[in-house]
Amino acid sequence: MRTTTVRILPILFLLVMVGLLWSGCRSTYYSMWETLGKEKRHLLRDEVENAREDQAKASEEFKDALTRIKELTGFQGGELENVYLQLKDDYEDCEQRASIIDERIDNVEQIAADLFVEWEAEIGQMTNATFRSNSRQSLTRTRERYNQLHRAMVQARSRMDPVLSRLNDYVLYLKHNLNAWAVGALGSEMGRIEADVDVLVRDIERSIEAANTFLKTFDA
Repeated sequence: MRTTTVRILPILFLLVMVGLLWSGCRSTYYSMWETLGKEKRHLLRDEVENAREDQAKASEEFKDALTRIKELTGFQGGELENVYLQLKDDYEDCEQRASIIDERIDNVEQIAADLFVEWEAEIGQMTNATFRSNSRQSLTRTRERYNQLHRAMVQARSRMDPVLSRLNDYVLYLKHNLNAWAVGALGSEMGRIEADVDVLVRDIERSIEAANTFLKTFDA
């Protein structure tokens, strides 16, 4: 019982913290993290890492769904109901991952915006002209790299919707037509979803590369 409680407490803490971030209590959210030694730049780094991890998982899950469809088009007989259920699970995994990535991007956007506002205000407090100029240049570089990262993340996320739509079509069509004729009809559409998944995976890879670049230079 004690082990279970120990595991649950960090999860509850994170849920409370996320709630504070999006409930208009951001100052409380940041203050609580600062007592634990984490400032906005640390939180932004964490969220970018989380987004990168979930994008990598999304890439694998969408590729798994495509593999399932390819296996389906070569279906030679057996229990088609099981294949339908497996594809349905694949679709739901992809859909859930897309929702998680939406949250990750939202968190990155909010923390980055707050960090840049704070950074600007702190530059305004500086009296040393050299320090102020150097800090301004650092802020400008960080913003540029962040904007590149943000565009890549949003682009990759936008590619998921057409694929999710096609996957949902496949799942529903199979649900309504569990027969060999339906399998043949799905096979005729293979080229389209395969092309969509290929584009999606490439965009995710670009987004992950952008995250790696941002993280590598963020504290440099």
